Amino acid sequence: MLATYKLKASEIDQSVIDTIKNLFKDREIEIIIHEVKDETEYLLKSTNNKTQLLTAISNVENKKHLEEFTVEGI
Repeated sequence: MLATYKLKASEIDQSVIDTIKNLFKDREIEIIIHEVKDETEYLLKSTNNKTQLLTAISNVENKKHLEEFTVEGI
């Protein structure tokens, strides 16, 4: 069984622990914690990426340079 919890460290309380314990009972589990990176922030660090992303957003907002496709065409 796999369970993924995405929350802020400040949100971890006894109820989170109790939920995990109730879900997995006496089975051996492994808890791995890693910091979630903001993908948008990461992509905007590069000047080229930032320019391309902001241009794409502007194009969508202004309905410019859009391409239409159908599901059948994929």
